[in-house]
Amino acid sequence: MNLEGALAHRDNRPVGAYCSIERALDVLSTRSAMLVLREAFYGATRFEEFAARADLTDATTAARLRDLVRTGILDTRPYQEPGQRRRHEYVLTPAGNDLMPALFALLQWANRHDPPPYPPQLTHHHCGQPVSIEARCEAGHPVTTDDITVTAAGPFGLDDPIAPDG
Repeated sequence: MNLEGALAHRDNRPVGAYCSIERALDVLSTRSAMLVLREAFYGATRFEEFAARADLTDATTAARLRDLVRTGILDTRPYQEPGQRRRHEYVLTPAGNDLMPALFALLQWANRHDPPPYPPQLTHHHCGQPVSIEARCEAGHPVTTDDITVTAAGPFGLDDPIAPDG
């Protein structure tokens, strides 16, 4: 990996809130958040489905759904069964759908390096061919870690007149 800009000259200063990875982990770093996200991709929309399928307590499920809605990964839609009170179901937003490659890259990694007894396989629904998650540049070339340059501006630990959350 090649670093340029402020990243290359930050010494031992933490990147903190300037780091996109750290900001994403603020939302997705818990096991329960990733399991709720998995179930959203697997078609769950109702609270009971998330809790049962992810094997989470009601309190944990409620907290994760609330977090994922607050951060714009899931949205709520009202529904009402006949004779029941109005409730909300949870659906992926465009921002949530953008997490598909990251989530399935984890699945692919686990299948390769720590496979379960019956590893789930990803295939293209329309042609049946295997799906693989990989890094490619805009020109379509596959890239490895050595092929990537990360460039970032920012003071990283120094006083900044434009704080990332301010």
